[in-house]
Amino acid sequence: MTARSNPAHITVLGDGGRTVHTSLGEVTNDALVIATGGRFIKRLPGIEHAITPCEGITAAERIRDRLREMQGGTIAVGFAGNPNEPTAVRGGPMFEFLFGIDEQLRREGRRERFEIVFFNPSTEPGNRLGPKAVKHLLGEMARRGIHTHLGYKLKRFDTDKVVTEGGEFAADLILFMPGMTGNAWFDTTGLPRSPGGLLQADAQCRIPGTERVYVVGDSGSFPGPDWMPKQAHMADLQAAAAAENLLADLQGKPSSATFKVELICIVDAVDHGTLIWRTPERNWLLPSTRLFHWAKRGFEWNYLRQYR
Repeated sequence: MTARSNPAHITVLGDGGRTVHTSLGEVTNDALVIATGGRFIKRLPGIEHAITPCEGITAAERIRDRLREMQGGTIAVGFAGNPNEPTAVRGGPMFEFLFGIDEQLRREGRRERFEIVFFNPSTEPGNRLGPKAVKHLLGEMARRGIHTHLGYKLKRFDTDKVVTEGGEFAADLILFMPGMTGNAWFDTTGLPRSPGGLLQADAQCRIPGTERVYVVGDSGSFPGPDWMPKQAHMADLQAAAAAENLLADLQGKPSSATFKVELICIVDAVDHGTLIWRTPERNWLLPSTRLFHWAKRGFEWNYLRQYR
């Protein structure tokens, strides 16, 4: 097995996955785990007028700078999914941006100068978190004076507005998380794909029809309930199963490890947070407290410590 430490772009897979062709040359392997994340669907007209927060630190800095510059106006926050892949959506962070911006503007004494609008094609945004969570989130928006524009398919973004099939509204700043699909280089592989463009996987994180080729995280489409999340915690669980099966395969041993389906998140709002936990057996929502905010910060510190 060979490896490279320099960053490179994958161009194609060869030899049934045993060779990875990259922009810096070929990398051979005895087993392959594909964990290259997903790709946001950027086909909506005018999407260049919106900022997608999860695209990286640059996007976050743009949001910070725009908020500092604005003296007032309307802030639109929303997300959408992949119509062909119910699980290929990442809405949780947008609730945090929504409530976090509201809280920050209140701390700065500027909230009354702004209108905040949450938009989503569904009438029950965040329904993958569970019915209690939807009710709680919409209730929190109403309590904070956040307007909603729900249940209408998006048509386009303009420089100063959001346009849907149910009307339009002004927007001086648009934060939008599109649905997700597979990486562009997947098209060159011949690997089986899901209807939404992700790599098809079985319960052991294998890609069917291949030998020792696995996929984890946002790159894959896995068997499970339609609320199964695209979040780091789920990717960790899939990665653990894939690693166990990969090592067993290399040693000629049985490999049948599977992953637990679990959605767990703390929707943080600067100094307090709401805990949401969902499994096939239960769905809990614990009200917002400062304890959950600090619990999330503590988890982040401990999780990242192993990589520093």
